[in-house]
Amino acid sequence: MEIIPSFDLLDGKLVRLRQGDFDQKTEYAANPLELAMELEQAGIRRLHMVDLDGARTGRPANLHILADVAARTRLQIDYGGGLRSIPSLKQVWDAGAMLFSVGSVAVLAQDEFSAWVEKFGPERFLVGADVRDRHIAVYGWKEQTQVSLFDFIRKMRELGIRQISVTDIARDGELSGPALDLYRDILAEFPDIQLVASGGISDVSDLEALTAIGCDGAIVGKAFFEGKIPLQYFRVYSKV
Repeated sequence: MEIIPSFDLLDGKLVRLRQGDFDQKTEYAANPLELAMELEQAGIRRLHMVDLDGARTGRPANLHILADVAARTRLQIDYGGGLRSIPSLKQVWDAGAMLFSVGSVAVLAQDEFSAWVEKFGPERFLVGADVRDRHIAVYGWKEQTQVSLFDFIRKMRELGIRQISVTDIARDGELSGPALDLYRDILAEFPDIQLVASGGISDVSDLEALTAIGCDGAIVGKAFFEGKIPLQYFRVYSKV
């Protein structure tokens, strides 16, 4: 399993939101480029970059940070937030992202998303499913749908998508442990997907538990920024 640090960007700064709430924001002083370089030296190969400004405005807003990190490191960056059109995908690609992290469009505009997949290829997408009670929430978790998580994953597989990240919204930013039962059920139903766990990861024991049930990756945010998972463990959970 691969550990994937998350850089959540707001006004060009690293932050963490509690359960996606912009009013419950913690700001971190680290410079994104310097921290990315430090992570690469520690053995990390991949970075999850979330453009929170882009998520609010509908267009990518932190491309300069993406471009700097892509130019100065060899990290494989998946970038999300504000990806609402093919031109926005091209902007992100040109800035250096290797994967597009997409959520709401894949849920609400599946015909449009299918066209994206046809143009760029299914291997270029990390599809994010943010869930409450096993149903998808969209638009930064503000709107709850009645779309079943399992039905959604089934449709993504039909498009050839294999990389899917699943976030249990209630656990995000809480350091309360990942949704192990949910992930077990997903992998039992869809053993061929590359499941990336997100939300609630608090320490190394959570990484060990996710590895044991067969997750392909784990996105780590607050636990990393608050020192719950020391850098020396990163090489253990990095794919060479």
